[in-house]
Amino acid sequence: MDPSPLPQPPRLNRRDFVALASTAAIVATVPGNRAFAAESAETAVSADQFISGKDQRLIVHSTKTGEIETPLELLRQHRVTPKDLLFVRNNQVLPETLTVAPAQSPDWRIELKGLLETPRTVTVQQLSKLPQQDVELVLQCSGNSRSRYEESLKTDGVPWKNGAMGNIVARGVPLAAVIESCGAKVQPTARYLTAEGKDLPLKTGAPDFEHSIPLADALQKSLLVLSLNGEPLPKVHGGPVRLVTPGYYATMNVKWVSALTFSDQESSNYHHVGRYRNPRAPLKLGAPFESTLDNSDPHWNMRIKSVIFAPLEGAKLTAGQVEVSGVAWNDGGSKIVAVEVSLDDGATWRRAELTYPASPYAWHPWKVKVHVPPGNVKLLSRAVDALGNSQPLDGAIHWNPAGYSWNGVDAVRVTAQG
Repeated sequence: MDPSPLPQPPRLNRRDFVALASTAAIVATVPGNRAFAAESAETAVSADQFISGKDQRLIVHSTKTGEIETPLELLRQHRVTPKDLLFVRNNQVLPETLTVAPAQSPDWRIELKGLLETPRTVTVQQLSKLPQQDVELVLQCSGNSRSRYEESLKTDGVPWKNGAMGNIVARGVPLAAVIESCGAKVQPTARYLTAEGKDLPLKTGAPDFEHSIPLADALQKSLLVLSLNGEPLPKVHGGPVRLVTPGYYATMNVKWVSALTFSDQESSNYHHVGRYRNPRAPLKLGAPFESTLDNSDPHWNMRIKSVIFAPLEGAKLTAGQVEVSGVAWNDGGSKIVAVEVSLDDGATWRRAELTYPASPYAWHPWKVKVHVPPGNVKLLSRAVDALGNSQPLDGAIHWNPAGYSWNGVDAVRVTAQG
């Protein structure tokens, strides 16, 4: 990341000036912060200092835009992740949004444009009067568990552990209902929906942030979300309104949404084409990769995954019967049929008791008792769905320079005395 001050162009329009000035003011309020420089967990900046209302025990990775992780010992305490514990990953800055307070913006406008017979505009106030739908879902950063790739070879980006995720209840208006309510007619050639937020790049002239998703999925699953866990959507999590598609990686759930474009092609935006994509063909460790629409896949459907919540890494146990527990999830497209645990590097597996939530997009809690022998022991977990998708023993087979979409077996190392 570039630690140098923001360049000052000779002339700024009002929109750029407000964004830059507000961002500088935000950074200036954080004690000891270096303007737009990446922060590590060892810095003096705590999560509650950087983002008002966050738990101070969260891990601050970066204050450039906001990258904050939830330690598993906190994450595992709640089936639904509270707003003060939920991770944060921003790509850009919208002034005055570094808080879990709600956005009071009834006049917030969302443009519907592109391949429509007539463009439309809807406001948050109008959305609030339409029937709402609740969906429990896993919100997961594409870079979650990136540090596991780095056990094989370093990747770019923040070395997230397993805490760039949470299980939330999103409440909003289905996109299909929004279109119907405002009388918008989508042309038959439209195949994609591109979402853009009101946030701006940190540097003038840099690409703005937007993403495209298949229109068929958007019409079936996407919500214009107004609340989180039964409360108004916090500013830092996209309030007053965020596009959320259950089962998709969080980067596609665009915050502070201000425009939805219906089109016959995916966006050519840098963030959609040059970032947030996975190579279609396996890469050799360390191989460079430049993504295009043809050689890579966007971060749409989440890969199947499980995480061990107990015991935690480095735990000291008493040898004998030990309960291992955690959560599993996928994109909701196929039923998770099993979670298994191994103590012998995958030679044998013991099936866990799996609890099915009401929503296929939510965490699936699981637990199993295993006999842990004395000594140093590595616990592995893997989930399996009805289509046969599972977590690879060697997650590094999906290695990519950006460290995206890790879904290898989870591994926790403990010491047992007996």
